[in-house]
Amino acid sequence: MKRCNVDELTGTEVLAKDVFTPEYQVLLSEGMLIKHEYIEKLKELDITEVYIKDDEPHTKTVVILREEVEQSFKHKVRNILEKHTYSHNEKLEEICQMADRIITNILEEDQVVEQIYDIRERSSDIYDHSINICSLATILALKLNLAQETVHDIGVGCLLHDLGLRYLTIDCSDKNIDELSEVESAEYKKHPIYGYTALRGENWISNESKNMILYHHERMDGSGYPLKATDSSIECRIIQVCDAFDEMICGIGHKHVKVYEAVEYLKSFKGIKFDSNIVDTFLEFTAVYPAGTTVMTSEKETGIVLYQNKEFPNRPVLRIIKDKDGKSVDLLKDLVEVNHVYIEKVLD
Repeated sequence: MKRCNVDELTGTEVLAKDVFTPEYQVLLSEGMLIKHEYIEKLKELDITEVYIKDDEPHTKTVVILREEVEQSFKHKVRNILEKHTYSHNEKLEEICQMADRIITNILEEDQVVEQIYDIRERSSDIYDHSINICSLATILALKLNLAQETVHDIGVGCLLHDLGLRYLTIDCSDKNIDELSEVESAEYKKHPIYGYTALRGENWISNESKNMILYHHERMDGSGYPLKATDSSIECRIIQVCDAFDEMICGIGHKHVKVYEAVEYLKSFKGIKFDSNIVDTFLEFTAVYPAGTTVMTSEKETGIVLYQNKEFPNRPVLRIIKDKDGKSVDLLKDLVEVNHVYIEKVLD
């Protein structure tokens, strides 16, 4: 299975996953041949990517939320946030229920805090982004043994953290902030204030959740915005890590990067911009190389990541498909057992 841009489809591909409409209805089912007329319909609905079957070896992907569950939550969060206008917050209170449903869904999974999750790069959709960092922050809070009320506040804050982006007309997709004009950059950096101001007087959302909205772009070294604050609560420090990581892999206010690059960024600024303990805990459950990633080993072999090794997020099990000379082979290599070999770079 591989992800494919709709613009690259030729009409000969077979779907590897269901395709949903924005209203969370199945548009095309897994196993269907993607005919030319289907491609045009996908484009009409602004569906830019699908998963298609290919000849790659079978991989085992571990995700926090099942795709159909995630799509359902995304649809509901989108409906709530798109009905919101500045200072009209009646519908936003439903976000509290959505946060609890996401948290409950995560808790229902077996060994939820013991997994290593395959988190993939995605398109720059703020609703996907909000759901994803809510999921990441929930796992992180659970691993840190935070109180149930705190986990709830974190979930609510994550789902609403980018509310202020709804008041901007700036296109921040797949762009670093320093690529924007001076005026656009200054306006973009105000979105935490806009979101916080919209909810400041509401009593259905806790002060900690409100602060998460205001502080999610702050950094320990004072390099963040909008306040350049250097001290913040654990809830805020959690969202700072999760938001920075997910913005990079989905391309919101940041140039789109691979997962391993986002991981290296967090490692580089651990203890500088981000809380060391929170970064370390986050990286315990985040696969550096998601299942299905094509990589080159230190022995110049080409391999595909099959699945993750528990407690070793940077040393997965590979299926080697080419040896160092480029000759086709088919063998398994567990990087925990073969500890002298490491992944040198990502090839796709």
